[in-house]
Amino acid sequence: MNLSEYQGVWVFIEQNEGEIEGVSLELLGAGRTLADKLEVPLAGVLLGDGVRSLANQVVYYGADEVYIIDHPVLKDYRTESYMKGVIELAEKYKPEIFLYGATPNGKDLASAVATDLSTGLTADTTMLDIDLENRLFEASRPAFGGNIMATILCKKHRPQMATVRPKVMKALEVDHTRIGKIIEETISLKEEDMRTKVIQIVKDVSKKANLADAHVIICGGKGMGDLQNFQLLYSLADSIGASVGGTRDVVEAGWLPHHLQIGQTGETVTPKIYFAVGLSGAIQHTVGMKNSEIIIAINKDPNAPIFDVATYGIVGDAMEILPKLIEQFNELKNHTGGELSYV
Repeated sequence: MNLSEYQGVWVFIEQNEGEIEGVSLELLGAGRTLADKLEVPLAGVLLGDGVRSLANQVVYYGADEVYIIDHPVLKDYRTESYMKGVIELAEKYKPEIFLYGATPNGKDLASAVATDLSTGLTADTTMLDIDLENRLFEASRPAFGGNIMATILCKKHRPQMATVRPKVMKALEVDHTRIGKIIEETISLKEEDMRTKVIQIVKDVSKKANLADAHVIICGGKGMGDLQNFQLLYSLADSIGASVGGTRDVVEAGWLPHHLQIGQTGETVTPKIYFAVGLSGAIQHTVGMKNSEIIIAINKDPNAPIFDVATYGIVGDAMEILPKLIEQFNELKNHTGGELSYV
């Protein structure tokens, strides 16, 4: 393989019912940084049916180019059809780096493409960088139970590929003055040739809490002691209009359902304010919340790692501190006459 033939950073643009998924916009921000370091173009790869209208949005969020395959067979995601489209583009244009969101569809597609192209894939990455001296893509992710960060290289094959967790990277500010190149490609696909059919798409309409969209989150760890003490977090949440989450230990103890777990094996969140209460701050947890705008840590151990990522730290017993915070916030709400604002 002649590695010098491969150039450019690509981002797979995942879309659903005419809307681009947030993780794809985040990856355009990360891809822009990588492309600038390598001094190469950043491209978005957009597949679907009737998606041409989304191309400008991809440019506005940082892409120099957008590769589009618009075809009725691509209306709904299927491994077979999307893999065929992506592979044809990759073999023709030879990208150096290819990023995908670590979503169910993104992980499925990336693994299929990597297999067919005989290249490497780093899954669930949380940090991306470039070794400029060797022109290598550095994809890092937690390893060994989240106790260390492993940086994985793909030295002999191209493209260098990675899936990236949602909410880990930050999208660029939208710039409607940007102008990019739109490249439309065709593909030979027939519905009757597809081995799978989309019969029905069932949407989840349950009212489960969605931590990914919360502006304020209170996360508790095993340092809360027991389930009864953990209820203090709900009282604080009620006083400030927050959502409650927990660490893996808390979920495994049965104090919270799994969909409220934050960290490497749970949700990645980026709220405006994040309360970390009674948790040490191990890598497997901080990887899921370190990009929060403001982090407030409460822990009686002054040497707890959580203080290394915290904006503000309170050293003390959470069972003594939380009631005082609840009292103060409730008084503030009474003075302001309603809900607190975090704008």
